[in-house]
Amino acid sequence: MAEVINMPRLSDTMEEGVVAKWLKQKGDKVEEGDILAEIETDKATMEFESFHEGTLLHIGIEEGETAPVDTLLAIIGEEGEDISELLKGGGDSGKDEKKDKKEDKSGADEDEAEDEAESDGDSDDGGIPEGVEIITMPRLSDTMEEGTVASWLKKEGDKVEEGDILAEIETDKATMEFESFYEGTLLKIGLEEGETAKVDSLLAIIGPEGTDVSNVSVDGKSKKSSGKSDKKDDKKSDKSEEKEESKSSDKKSSGSSKDGGRIFASPLAKKMAEDKGIDLSDVEGTGGNGRIVKKDIEDYKPSEKPAEAKAGKEDAAAAAPQPYVPAGEESFEEIKNSQMRKTIAKRLGESKFNAPHYYLTIEVDMANAMASRKQINEMPDVKVSFNDMVIKASAMALRKHPQVNSQWTNESMKIAKHIHMGVAVAVEEGLVVPVLKFADQMSMTQIGNNVKDVAGKARNKKLQPNEMEGSTFTVSNLGMFGIVEFTSIINQPNSAILSVGTIVEKPVVKNGQIVVGNTMKLTLACDHRTVDGATGAAFLKTLKTYMENPVTMLA
Repeated sequence: MAEVINMPRLSDTMEEGVVAKWLKQKGDKVEEGDILAEIETDKATMEFESFHEGTLLHIGIEEGETAPVDTLLAIIGEEGEDISELLKGGGDSGKDEKKDKKEDKSGADEDEAEDEAESDGDSDDGGIPEGVEIITMPRLSDTMEEGTVASWLKKEGDKVEEGDILAEIETDKATMEFESFYEGTLLKIGLEEGETAKVDSLLAIIGPEGTDVSNVSVDGKSKKSSGKSDKKDDKKSDKSEEKEESKSSDKKSSGSSKDGGRIFASPLAKKMAEDKGIDLSDVEGTGGNGRIVKKDIEDYKPSEKPAEAKAGKEDAAAAAPQPYVPAGEESFEEIKNSQMRKTIAKRLGESKFNAPHYYLTIEVDMANAMASRKQINEMPDVKVSFNDMVIKASAMALRKHPQVNSQWTNESMKIAKHIHMGVAVAVEEGLVVPVLKFADQMSMTQIGNNVKDVAGKARNKKLQPNEMEGSTFTVSNLGMFGIVEFTSIINQPNSAILSVGTIVEKPVVKNGQIVVGNTMKLTLACDHRTVDGATGAAFLKTLKTYMENPVTMLA
């Protein structure tokens, strides 16, 4: 069926667009992902790619013409298909009229269709074949709304045992392994590597080998069809299979574009290629539509080019005049936002714009803390960091100032009786906040061991969703990077977050004398709806006392 393509909204302020250039002409074949045209918006001239495949049957806006958003831009369908109704109806309206006519006709012939279905022996119990299990996109975190398949560890036709890892799913917080709770054969993969879908979308189907699941939908129901429509569907299926096979064989033979054409790759594959210094044009994609995925980068081995070709290329390069490239040329690298990055932006934006932040900074004399840490670490099998001391001191200070350990709601202020410390950990994809539960009841060595454990899991993508939930206060430390002082955005629903700077050696005044000292700055970001200035200041004063007298934390 023909697909109507309207003038897209390519920026948040775009109201109309100009077709700067058509890269496809009427009658041309179009593949999914091909660039159809260059569209000039109110901000830039951008490439517009096709999300459909077929023949370009109609061009609605000529080069240089301007049209409002949602105006008919083009129609793509099967070669020779009649699109007169779509043109009369102006695109979508035409499609609606056609749909209404089809529904009216099907309504009139309902009894005939039912009789024909009965005579053909078709049945529809609204269920699925015996032993078949529908697997949907799982909700792997409390805030997850959609997920991306980073990589499949099983392929269609593979045997699956209960507990086998099916795929790696990129959520809004981390990339996590997703295991199967069923055993059987992987009959269908619903999402290709690099594709993103909402929670509960069809991910895969597992069942007995050879089971036909072509008519099974995501809600676990079979698609009802009459004998006539079955034949039509079979023809369509055969045709699409032939098209897919030829498309697949073309891609296998040609590989990724090396002549300046567009290269499709998942965000994870792009990142891995960049880290390893691999040119994506040298990699052959095995994902959907020839997309380069994680496995392609992992399996990539640079091949030696023939000496003659290399020599010929070098001679040609030496003979050709080298173009002058001016210094300071403007360029950008566009990196698709990961699920984690999208969520970080969303949550921090909500926090900064909704919670009235204010900041308090205090300077701590670290002489006693440094001496105490040195003595503690001289004990066998014990290692305590300054960050562990800050977490312990913060947890104890929260006991004396419970209003800092609170949450704001429109109806009330909730003061937590428990103390769960969030510890900000930087990972490649962004920032995660694993939680130390009941941190005030832990010793500094226990805090240190737990921080190492959750930080290691975070960096290895093994952190579970329940290990990142329930914090009541957060500590963020950039001291190891030499940062003297900074402010943080509150990790809601917390009411405060502590920013920890590095220890600085500098002149200080003690007993009226200038001496060499070591100090550290701590900055508390507070939500003014729950924590008043005096409350935040009192908390920092108590925290400073604990840090400057570490022996009080050992009791």
